[in-house]
Amino acid sequence: MHDAHSLAASSESTPLCPPRVAGCGFYVTIRSGALVLHMSASHEHMRQMRAYVFEAVTSTGADEQVADVARLVANELVGNAVRVGGPWTPVIVQIVSTSDQIRVRVHDPAPCAPSERRGRVPDDDRHGFGLGLRILDTLAPGWTVQATLVGKLATATLACGESTTA
Repeated sequence: MHDAHSLAASSESTPLCPPRVAGCGFYVTIRSGALVLHMSASHEHMRQMRAYVFEAVTSTGADEQVADVARLVANELVGNAVRVGGPWTPVIVQIVSTSDQIRVRVHDPAPCAPSERRGRVPDDDRHGFGLGLRILDTLAPGWTVQATLVGKLATATLACGESTTA
């Protein structure tokens, strides 16, 4: 049985990795080659998310072009979550870097996948959406969406390193 005192004592002896930034609805943890951001999606949090994604990718040695693509992909994936779940939708953004790829993952509580991409013209006034999904198809071919116990997880993998300069 644990009491509050023993839990406090154990956390003092083995410090937890503190977040880099923590605020109401915004919690960022950066580790070697990875960024994990828990946020309630708002305009300000989206702006901060884009900056953190760019910084996380460039800090691994990837060039700014790859970081720009990762930032845009993350923005589109979170934007899709907000379109389904509304403002302040809780999302988790993960950026995981290896020597040859950047993986952008966005987890949100909506159980449905983004709207079907086929058969819609991006500028079609009847629908008013679709361009972001086509951007994802172009920048991260093969991006996926899988159902989870608490919503869905969208994953996009971007090549980086020497393979992108071919």
